[in-house]
Amino acid sequence: MAYNKLFTTGLFLLCNLTVALADSTVSCYRIEAGTIAGIICADVLLTLIIVIVTYRCASFRRQKIEKADKVYMNVRANCKT
Repeated sequence: MAYNKLFTTGLFLLCNLTVALADSTVSCYRIEAGTIAGIICADVLLTLIIVIVTYRCASFRRQKIEKADKVYMNVRANCKT
């Protein structure tokens, strides 16, 4: 949640900085190509982070279940119903 607010605030500040540094008197609703490229790169990076974290969590969970399925003293540790 905090990262989402930080990302949104950073994006807002980046857009305002782009408008403030513009030399021409173009419309304030115009988005420069560099800003769009930055948004796309940030989106791809955020997507990769989410995929990697999800994969790692699923991998740890799978390993935990496999370890629990081992037989210990002829009794299964994790009985599935």
